[in-house]
Amino acid sequence: MREVAALAGVSLKTVSRVVNREPGVSSDVVTRVERAVAQLGYRHNLAASNLRRGHGKTAMVGALLQDISNSFSSSLLRSLEDAARDRDVVIVASSLDEEPERERTLVEGLVRRRVDGLLLMPATDRHDYLADDLRSGLPIVFVDRRPNGVDTDSVTVDNARGSRLAVYHLVAHGHRRIAFLGDLPSIQTARLRLEGFEAAMNARHIPLHPALVNTSVRSPEDAEAAVTRLLELPEPPTAIFAARNSLAVGTIRALHRLGKAGQIAVVGFDDFPLADIVDPPLTVVRQNVGAIGAEVAQRLFARIDGDTSPPRHVVLAPELVERGSGEIRP
Repeated sequence: MREVAALAGVSLKTVSRVVNREPGVSSDVVTRVERAVAQLGYRHNLAASNLRRGHGKTAMVGALLQDISNSFSSSLLRSLEDAARDRDVVIVASSLDEEPERERTLVEGLVRRRVDGLLLMPATDRHDYLADDLRSGLPIVFVDRRPNGVDTDSVTVDNARGSRLAVYHLVAHGHRRIAFLGDLPSIQTARLRLEGFEAAMNARHIPLHPALVNTSVRSPEDAEAAVTRLLELPEPPTAIFAARNSLAVGTIRALHRLGKAGQIAVVGFDDFPLADIVDPPLTVVRQNVGAIGAEVAQRLFARIDGDTSPPRHVVLAPELVERGSGEIRP
């Protein structure tokens, strides 16, 4: 930094103000300092600067999502990155893969590295282990799933309502034998989607056939196998509700492989790339990932900036997007 100051012909403090993007420096001085920075290959040591200032900020935020390769998680991460970029904040992201011990290990690692805040899509059922971190002032925002055992900000979608939208839509198009494909019931979102499905079927006075309700379906391959078994039943379903985007993918593969595409109605939960151009285009219950990400970023950075208001639990409504697959009649 002293070398930059000497080459630019300014004080060390002026260099500090320029590299920290502080106001009050003339444009010609900024240009001289930036030219010296480029000429010398200088890289600002943000950790040392923050330590010297004494505010303890690292300009890093942790984002622990279930599966960054999933389009929902990746779109959510992108929304957070867009907000962080304007603040010169770095996002450190990892996948949890529904593994509670992995979650605790990664949280501990991020806390030890003194991240300024944490975005968490938890794999654990209870979150009491975060109580000390919350008491110490670490901002934590839950996304997709609400906290249990502690009270902190959360941004979720009304999953039960999304399932009801799917069922009511299929029933309105004449279906009564509707199959359900869902993830592990221990997962909060999967459980709520199953509960919404069951409540909607009961509300329409349609009996629940145990053979048509498939839970613990974890992957596209699992979904493809489940759909194959469903269509081998003496009375197969005329419609399928795939309560996760990856399960919708497996459903579509099975129907095409079996020559049933366009004959069995399908509604998926969560949109994904190319869902609108498969044959037939997939009707989905869509979560507004942009709105979720914006709300998460707003809550997280507000807390980092010192907001001490009571925790907020934001619940957003999903929407049904009709494209063709959910409108096939039995």
